Amino acid sequence: MLNVCVIGLGPIGNLHCRCYSKIQGVRLVAVCDINPARAQKAGETFGVPWYLDAGEMLGKHKPELCSVATGGYEYASDHYEPTMQALMAGANVLVEKPICNDLDKARKMVQTAREQNLRLAVDLNHRFTPAALLAKQWQEEGRIGDLLFCNMALWIGKPGEFESPYFHLKALNPHSVDIMRYFMGGVAQVHCFAMKAPGRGIWSTASVNMRFVSGAVGHLTSSYDLARGHPMERCEVAGTKGRFVVDDMWREAALYPADDLTKRVYTNPVFGGYSNFDDTFQARISAFVDEVAQGTPPEDINGSGQQGLEASRVIHAAIKSLEENRPVNISEV
Repeated sequence: MLNVCVIGLGPIGNLHCRCYSKIQGVRLVAVCDINPARAQKAGETFGVPWYLDAGEMLGKHKPELCSVATGGYEYASDHYEPTMQALMAGANVLVEKPICNDLDKARKMVQTAREQNLRLAVDLNHRFTPAALLAKQWQEEGRIGDLLFCNMALWIGKPGEFESPYFHLKALNPHSVDIMRYFMGGVAQVHCFAMKAPGRGIWSTASVNMRFVSGAVGHLTSSYDLARGHPMERCEVAGTKGRFVVDDMWREAALYPADDLTKRVYTNPVFGGYSNFDDTFQARISAFVDEVAQGTPPEDINGSGQQGLEASRVIHAAIKSLEENRPVNISEV
């Protein structure tokens, strides 16, 4: 039985709690939030002790696994301290994306997990859907061939203003960049253009060109300015033997072989498939629980802290490119 704690009890933290409650071999033993009302409500909802101090909770319950679902400046400044506390207390950690809004702190999180020989994972849930996993299988089977290009798009309607002009770039794109890296490998260079939509003070729509370490090229379109309720994500990967397209994370994956006019399609089933976005959390959290239970080496974790860090480095390089109006090597950040 794995004992689990959750730190940060907003909507996402409560979702983590619900996910853990559905997994066999897992026991949620305590929850924590600096907001007393949220901590108490979650504790009562899930029938566990609640705390206002993460260190006190970790010291008393000594969980094998801890979720960090805090928020903070640019959506992630509060991830660092509780993640470090959990790692130093001996817990494997699943932290919400982005891993941290500060790259130096993100590097320290990854380094500490490595030094403690613990598993640090990031909630990069888009890579764990059946459609994405099947597309990866096609790639590993050699159906795509040598990589040529990737076109990625991710957009959600998120009106209003935020504390940072780079909030959209940092908060949304860990998903999109991670999916591109998942299929294409490391990124070597980026060149970002962005706009502030009418009436907005943040860089709310962006276009990022990429050159991958392999020599392949890619493009990301990202926006906070389009309405919800329509398809919101599309990833196209092409190689010398074919290409595939994944639509809306779990909805559909289609393979287009270069030497065959017949395409192969996976479509999310009406019965027994994903019903909403919350299901992607269940799949991602379950995968990490399995890795912890099976003793998967920290360096082999799917959606690891290192992978989350690399996605954030690409985003920070894109911001540097936007600020300096030039292509930026990832090695510069």
